[in-house]
Amino acid sequence: MADLPLHDQGDFADADRGFIAKLSPAVVRTADGRVAWDGDSYDFLQEDCPETAHPGLWRQSRLCARQGLYEVTSGVYQVRGLDLSNMTLVEGDRGVVVIDPLISTECAAAALKLYRAHRGDRPVTGVIYTHTHVDHFGGVRGVTDGGVPILAPAGFLEQAASERVYAGHAMTRRAVYLYGRALPRSPDGQIGCGLGMAASTGTVSLIPPTLDLTRTGQEETIDGIRMIFQLTPGAQAPAEMNLLLPDRRALCLAENATHNQHNLLSLRGAAVRDARAWARYLTEAVSLFAGRADVAFASHHWPTWGGEAIVRFLEQQRDMYAYLHDQTLRLINKGLTGPEIAEALRMPPQLEQAWHTHGYHGSVSHNVKAVYQRYLGWFDGNPAHLWEHPPRESAIRYVECLGGAAGVVAFARRYIDENDLRFAAQLLNHAVFADEGNKEARDLLAEVYTRLGHGAENATWRNFYLMGALELADGIVPATMDVTSPDLLAALSVEQIFDSIAIRVDGPRAWHERLAIDWHLTDLGERHRTTLCNGVLVQQRNPRDDDADLTLRLTKEQLVGLLAGKGVEGVEREGNTAVLQRLVAVLDRPVPDFAIVTA
Repeated sequence: MADLPLHDQGDFADADRGFIAKLSPAVVRTADGRVAWDGDSYDFLQEDCPETAHPGLWRQSRLCARQGLYEVTSGVYQVRGLDLSNMTLVEGDRGVVVIDPLISTECAAAALKLYRAHRGDRPVTGVIYTHTHVDHFGGVRGVTDGGVPILAPAGFLEQAASERVYAGHAMTRRAVYLYGRALPRSPDGQIGCGLGMAASTGTVSLIPPTLDLTRTGQEETIDGIRMIFQLTPGAQAPAEMNLLLPDRRALCLAENATHNQHNLLSLRGAAVRDARAWARYLTEAVSLFAGRADVAFASHHWPTWGGEAIVRFLEQQRDMYAYLHDQTLRLINKGLTGPEIAEALRMPPQLEQAWHTHGYHGSVSHNVKAVYQRYLGWFDGNPAHLWEHPPRESAIRYVECLGGAAGVVAFARRYIDENDLRFAAQLLNHAVFADEGNKEARDLLAEVYTRLGHGAENATWRNFYLMGALELADGIVPATMDVTSPDLLAALSVEQIFDSIAIRVDGPRAWHERLAIDWHLTDLGERHRTTLCNGVLVQQRNPRDDDADLTLRLTKEQLVGLLAGKGVEGVEREGNTAVLQRLVAVLDRPVPDFAIVTA
């Protein structure tokens, strides 16, 4: 921190610029009274940085905790601090177009109400989803019931639905750690997640887009608002786009350029993002939009004003991702592994001097490993790592080699005294995995995790460490967010619905099952066949006319109901109905509260 421009208060001035009003109190509740969002719980961030937080992260959290309605430029407003993301409102001829309506319908409705209280009761005349992550579409039914144009990048619906269904349960469990959902909001607890403060926990919705954006340079007009789009697939999200409002000289950067280093691989899990493509899209954005915008705003954080400042911001963000990509590959080709590169790589001094390149959400360490994973995968080439024992079995053997649990704890205390908390955590992790009932090891590991968390500049690392400490002390905190809201299930294609069933088949239980079911989707005019054989559920569209064991005639809505456990009432059936029961019998249930810091 000593080398950083601590005297520079420019971000605070920008974060406060255009402020109109706060939501007070900043608490949003669901229909049944449950708190979906509590911005007031971060009031402690107004105090000076304590010893239990990294000064850089404390600074970032103070900036992110600012909430209320802000004017970005004439006719463009943002509501910030009422969810993880921002909601942007662009005034048109008849009403207002909403860009990225937050995670929860309750938060989106509160944001719209705050806007209308100060700008008039303008109807929502359109919605834009900049990309496929839930914090950019989940609150849509809080601002509209449909019947207006809804724009999104090509591939949006497939990607938005699939990410939350295929590995959604595991991601949701890990998101408990990522966002520190069970941690107290306090100087020694959760102080944000770098990209914003937290994810709201209200009702997730989705209305399918009415218009796909398919090419860079495409122009559209909604409610008199002209927009020019740049598609950026495979950067921060599988389907994403920037957009220019040329008549307002305002550039929306979605989540491609924000005031921190982003993830190339989220710690909650995701497909590895392409740092090379990400950097090239930012270069393209400079070419397309330099000189055409006086303000750049994003779906997180605060805007950047001034043409030169916008270009500098984009170029520094570009150089950050390009440097991570290119230097990781350079060192890969010198024989270094992911962890070795993460230790060796340092960002250029000019980038380190820029606050917005710091790893408050992503980090150099785990982004380097993501680049390595993208190109070379999990295996580092060392045969010793090719067939290792799983963690618990390895832990038992390590503990035995180190003289038993007492010996491991003794070694760990020595490393703690030497302030080598990283290795102390590794040792104690072995002790806990070998015997999770070892209270001394658990308590000491919780202490180490707490210290590591309090020293972390990266908010998500802090949350992971502190959640680990919490669960070692108090047990597992189950995930509470439903990964399969009705709107998300309805957005699945028929193929995705059958995929979601296939990944639940318990292979060994289904080894000796053989069955075929024909599904006639009467409202879509489609016929699909699923065949279970060798523990694999295979789907086929428009199969041959040979006999199936069971034929079901139903609507897609009824198929979604089957997936949600509603049964087959009202479904027309031909053949052996026991076949469906045999299929259901081999389907596994996800575990929403699996262990992370214990075996």
